[in-house]
Amino acid sequence: MGRWKPGAGDRLREAALSLYLERGFEQTMVADIAERAGVTARTFFRYFADKREVLFADSSALEEEALAALDATPATTSALDGVAAVLETVAQMVGDDRELARQRQTVIMANADLRERELIKLTSLSAALADRLRQRGIADIEAGLAAETGIVVFRVAFSRWVTATEDLVLQDIMRETLDRLRAMAAGG
Repeated sequence: MGRWKPGAGDRLREAALSLYLERGFEQTMVADIAERAGVTARTFFRYFADKREVLFADSSALEEEALAALDATPATTSALDGVAAVLETVAQMVGDDRELARQRQTVIMANADLRERELIKLTSLSAALADRLRQRGIADIEAGLAAETGIVVFRVAFSRWVTATEDLVLQDIMRETLDRLRAMAAGG
């Protein structure tokens, strides 16, 4: 999860990801990342709290955009349709560079602490979505189910997207995955 936007931290992100893939996450130090990016370690810490945050720095922005997408839906929108709008936004944010997403996912899956961090970020997003759904008048159980369903759909669709051999669009996979879930829930 995470959007990689052009900007000041790009060289650091690219350097870090390259080193994580070459050496492994644990074997890469902040000084190595800074050196490869042509900056000082002090500059690194202006952009990222630690070397893990290179991979997760955009999680807050993703959560903000996800909540804004939910807020933009009409008040009468069902919980699951609201989550579908969130999935569209998330897919737009993370689905523009599949190769980068693959590389990021490779690094995360190779390290238990990073996998845990990814799950924590997704849990935080689910909790925020459930809270916002409750604020919209959705009952507690439905709000929790819809939010968790959104996270599951995201994880399944994202995994399909980064591992696909053919050229696929993340938004299309998200929609298809949610449609299949709805069909399963309907007994189809």
